[in-house]
Order: sequence, then C-alpha cells, then structure tokens
Amino acid sequence: MKEKNYVKGKIGEVSTENFLIEKGYKLVTQNFSTKLGEIDIVAFDGDTLVFIEVKARDTLKFGRPSEAVDYKKQMKIRRTAEIFLIQYRLYEKCKCRFDVVEILGEKINLIKNAF
Repeated sequence: MKEKNYVKGKIGEVSTENFLIEKGYKLVTQNFSTKLGEIDIVAFDGDTLVFIEVKARDTLKFGRPSEAVDYKKQMKIRRTAEIFLIQYRLYEKCKCRFDVVEILGEKINLIKNAF
C-alpha cells in the first residue's frame, strides 16, 4: 500500500509541475527537506516565491485532498519555508505565499494563498 501511495504521489507531483509551468510558474526546487518537514514544490509566480503542498486522492471518501493540509501540517510547512528562506538568503528579499494543489482523480485544482 505504501509503495502504491508513493508512486501515486510522484505521478501527482509530476502532473502538478507540468500544470504549474503551464500557469507561468518557474520551478525552483522539489522536495525541499529538513529535519522539521518537507515542501513538495518551491516556485516563483511572478516575483512571489510560492511554497506548494501537493495532495492527491482518488475519491472524496475521506474528504477533499486540500483538507489533509490541517493546521499542524501548515505550521510544519511554514517552519520549513523559513529554513529555506534563511538558507538561500531570501528572507527579506521576496514576497512569499503558500499554495495547495489538490488532485482528485485526474482533475488538478490550484488553491492560492491556501494558508
């Protein structure tokens, strides 16, 4: 089951990358990881640095994919984003935003300023 979810997640991330590029985003990195957590995709949308969480589900049986990005997950992503900004010396140099891309079956939905 874990392997199936991993493969599904990777396919979702590739689909998301293509989707974001079509929307004009410039990808910076994928799977930025620290001891505190991971950010699926970091990209620029114009002059705004965007930290993007990708969530995929096949059905709505357990709710919308974006609902899985709860407060605890949001805080993890925020702390990880702070490390990214410090590491790349961008802390005071750019605007930032947090988006969620939810994939439901084959449909991709971008939620800007998700949290």
